[in-house]
This record gives sequence, structure tokens and C-alpha cells, in this order.
Amino acid sequence: MHIAIIEDDPIIAKAVQTAASEAGHTCTVVPDGAAAVHENTLLSCDLAVLDIMLPKVGGLDVLREARKAGVRTPVIVLTALAAVPDKLGGFDAGADDYLVKPFEMDELLARIDAVHRRAAHKPAMELSAGDLCLSLSTKRASIGGRQIDLTPTELSILELLIRYRGQIVTRKMLCEHVWGFDWDGPTNVIEVHINRLRGKLDRGREQSFIQTVRGRGYALAVV
Repeated sequence: MHIAIIEDDPIIAKAVQTAASEAGHTCTVVPDGAAAVHENTLLSCDLAVLDIMLPKVGGLDVLREARKAGVRTPVIVLTALAAVPDKLGGFDAGADDYLVKPFEMDELLARIDAVHRRAAHKPAMELSAGDLCLSLSTKRASIGGRQIDLTPTELSILELLIRYRGQIVTRKMLCEHVWGFDWDGPTNVIEVHINRLRGKLDRGREQSFIQTVRGRGYALAVV
């Protein structure tokens, strides 16, 4: 596997490169965000380990631009920013995993293998429920041909709801699917995203696509 290490700390970059190389991977080190954008780094690797606090162009900006361009290369964010809002911001920008510095190298290597395995297993890329369609390949949603502009988090929520169409999707399921961990903070974070998604999907409709199942979670209405 070809791994891009986008990291401005030369000691960390060298340590990750050495460990990944010893594990059988080839590595490219990119020292700043501007170089990563200019060289299309995320497009030319199999997986990227990405710092957030990069010089010239921040790591999340690199990630957002790549995702906006349709690049689906798996990305593990490796950063000193440990607060939950920082983690949510990373996942919202399109990260596949998030690891906080200082870290154990064995854990990073295990996460690299796990993320790569998940990316290799490709579920159905075109989902639909009635006239609601979601393309995971283009990251676009539409209703009856009307394009819906959704954030990465909204797309992830909608994906899970469609896959479990007619079944209850719990808050725990949403958190693990969208952010990769069990959210133990205020539940209104989920509700905010659900309400924003409803506002975009339900325009001109009397009944919402997303039904609230009190005390249990949410379900996509069978249409």
C-alpha cells in the first residue's frame, strides 16, 4: 500500500515512515498543506495520514478540497487536537479515522490496516428510497431529479437511514457510523444535523422523510 504522510513535524513524519515501511508499505512524506494540494497527494496514494495544523494550508482544508473534488482516498487524521468538537470537525470534513498525538505507533499501524480493509470492502454505491436517491460515488443526493446540497455529515446520516430503510436507526448507530465512536455528549448535536437534513429533504412535502421514534432514534419513512 502507498501511504502519504502529510506532516510538518520531521520527527513524527520520519517515525511514521519508518514504521509503515517496516510493515511493508511504501511512503511519501509531504511537509505542508500547499504541497499536498499542488501535488494532488490524496489522489495519488492508497491512504493518507494527515496532520491538521499544517503550514500554508491547513489539513482540514486539504481534506475538504479533495472530498469536494470527489477524491475518496481513506484519510486518518493524526493531530494534537483532542477535543470532541475537533474530532467532529475532522469527521465532518471527510476523515475516515482520527488519532490524537501522542500516540502508539502500533495503534496507528492497526488503524491503517483497519481503514484500508473497510475501504476495500465496497458496499452498494447507489442507494434509493422511492424518488430519493443517493450516490456514494459522487456524494450527491436528489429527490425526483432535484439535486440536494448536503454536507459530508448529512450524507453519512442519509446513507445509514436509507440502508436501514423502514427500520429504527439509534443515536448510537448514527454516532458510530458518522464519527467512528460512541458519542457521549449532548444528543442535540445529532438532532441539529437531523433537523438540517430534514429541512433540505422535505421541501414541498407534507410528511417528513425522517421520522423520530421517541426514545429510540430515527427511521426513514417507507415511501
